[in-house]
Amino acid sequence: MQNQIRPMDALKTAMADAAAAMERELDRLIPRGDGHEKRLYDAMRYASLEGGKRLRPFLVLESASLFGVPRARALRAAAAIEFVHCYSLVHDDLPAMDDDDLRRGRPTTHKKYDDATAILAGDALLTLAFEVLAHPDTHPDGSVRAELVAALAAGAGAAGMVGGQMFDLEAEKHGRTYGLEDITRLQSMKTGRLIGFSCQAGAILGQATPAQRRALDRYADALGLAFQIADDLLDAEGDEALVGKKVGKDAAAGKATFITYLGLDGARRRAQALAAEAAAHLDLFAVKAQILSNVAQFVVERRT
Repeated sequence: MQNQIRPMDALKTAMADAAAAMERELDRLIPRGDGHEKRLYDAMRYASLEGGKRLRPFLVLESASLFGVPRARALRAAAAIEFVHCYSLVHDDLPAMDDDDLRRGRPTTHKKYDDATAILAGDALLTLAFEVLAHPDTHPDGSVRAELVAALAAGAGAAGMVGGQMFDLEAEKHGRTYGLEDITRLQSMKTGRLIGFSCQAGAILGQATPAQRRALDRYADALGLAFQIADDLLDAEGDEALVGKKVGKDAAAGKATFITYLGLDGARRRAQALAAEAAAHLDLFAVKAQILSNVAQFVVERRT
């Protein structure tokens, strides 16, 4: 039993340390001001600071560590993905999208400020992400910075997260019915592509071999689906106080999820199988990837 507990305890410690470092980096990178734009900066900070698991930044930091990437560079790439993630949450919570009042246990950005300010804060966080990646401090080689920018744009754009959100809205707002294959593709776009970038960012910074990149790609694909199935389970049976947002929304909206087709027990089994598959893709890295391997189990056991 002790051998099973220790890796997860080590993971939680590593995640807490990384989250604290990420908080400091985000705080440093988000502008401050006293002029007319102060409200915008305040909303950006509200949407980004003091909350969240920081899973995507953690994946950047851990994938970068496989290749000996300097921590300062990895932190900048990690901040970029977190800015994109936070922007997406701000926009997803808006009345025109998911219409949520609660995020991370506190009022959503548009409730704290207003709809227009939330839209602008999201826009500013998105563009700040690319500004950070394009800066020479992220990597001295311009071709590496360009690859990071292109990879994040592809993961966040119409063929990735934004396209997946549109895919989702087609069902929610326009009554489209999706089968299991459609739901898998939707979530691979909406959730998986940014998780994929998070794992690839370290490989790009470290100028990894094609085989190493393929291994991380396959790990990220399995991890992303496991993460989303766990999210569906949390929405179906999670504790709202722990989750930090409203639960039961999928069922109330009549929305098809993995649970619709797999059932609760089937969804749990599928998530566990994907976690094992994700870990197996890291064999190439041996013990160096132990923490990333533990992440796969963490995402299916989490309660928040």
